[in-house]
Amino acid sequence: MLTIGEFSRLTQLSVRTLRRYHETALLEPAVVDETTGYRYYGVDQIPTAQVIHRLRQLDVPLSDVQRILRTPDPDVRAALVADHLERLEATLDRTRAAVVSLRRLLRPDPASIDVELRAEPARTVAGIEAVIGHREVAAWYAGAMAELRAAVGDAVTGPPGGSYDNALFQQERGHALVYLPTAAPPRTGRVHPVVLPAAELAVTTHVGEHDGVEVTYGRLGTWVVQNAMSVAGPVREIYVVGPGDTGDPAGWRTEIGWPVFRVT
Repeated sequence: MLTIGEFSRLTQLSVRTLRRYHETALLEPAVVDETTGYRYYGVDQIPTAQVIHRLRQLDVPLSDVQRILRTPDPDVRAALVADHLERLEATLDRTRAAVVSLRRLLRPDPASIDVELRAEPARTVAGIEAVIGHREVAAWYAGAMAELRAAVGDAVTGPPGGSYDNALFQQERGHALVYLPTAAPPRTGRVHPVVLPAAELAVTTHVGEHDGVEVTYGRLGTWVVQNAMSVAGPVREIYVVGPGDTGDPAGWRTEIGWPVFRVT
């Protein structure tokens, strides 16, 4: 048998942590001396302690650690761990996106931006549209674009694009459209012809990966206000160069276009 101090050294769990795990019935000693209250552990408990240590390093809540340890089915245990890892990866993605945005915001001359006023005629494209939540955009876009490419094939006549309703940003849920330009838009599955209405757009280019794109949005909005214009419809994006064109995010180019009209 191992004293709590010996078990602590072998498992890299502090004595204080081991006592807390005992109190919460997460990891109970093999023996507790009724006279002294000393805790003793068996060597067979070392693997369990190591599993707990790793799970806690991943910020798995104690209640979830208990569920994992008490579940006899290895597939269920694996699913519980996988669920937490997915949540952790989502948190890491949000942290990474915030870091990218902050780095852009802290660069010198953050307000400088090149904007082009562009008159876009009405045109019909192959599109997929839906009402989605703001956090669903990336996953929904990936699935929709894959379906579009399969439906249109080699008949694509330009870069892909998207149109996103203001409610998607203001209420975190709204209408979204992704499309591929083609001479004869097909109608299959979710893919169908969509008319992009004519519009005058204030257009700028976001350089690099899409994390931090809100910084470019902010600069474009500042330009629109400073030039006595007002936004007149859903924002449009054209993915001039994207992941399908190059694996280097530094080479990605996304045109952001806001339909505008001049304020008199």
